[in-house]
Amino acid sequence: MKQIQPITTWNNGQSVIGTILQSYASSVILGLNATFFYAIFDSNMNTVAQGYLTMTGEAYQQWTVDSYAWDWVAEQLNLTIIGDYIPPIVETPSSEIITE
Repeated sequence: MKQIQPITTWNNGQSVIGTILQSYASSVILGLNATFFYAIFDSNMNTVAQGYLTMTGEAYQQWTVDSYAWDWVAEQLNLTIIGDYIPPIVETPSSEIITE
C-alpha cells in the first residue's frame, strides 16, 4: 500500500479524504494485459473509492517492476504517491502485574 497526497471525494453523501492507495494485479494475461484492483482509503482505513483498471499496449509492455505498476495506477487515477504506507503500531496493554 502507498500513501498518497490527500484527495477529497464524495462517498455516500459525504465529502471524505483519501490518503492511502491499495492496488494489486487481479488478472494477468501474459503478453496481452493486466487488470488491477484498486482501493483508496481514508486514515481510518474506510474505503472511499474502488474499482478496476486494465493496462494494455505499450504500458503493459513496459511493466517489468512493481514500481512501474504503482506509478501507472496512480497516473490513471490522477493521484500522487508520497511514500509507502506504514501501518500504525498498536500497543497492547501489558497484563503483567508490577509489585514492588
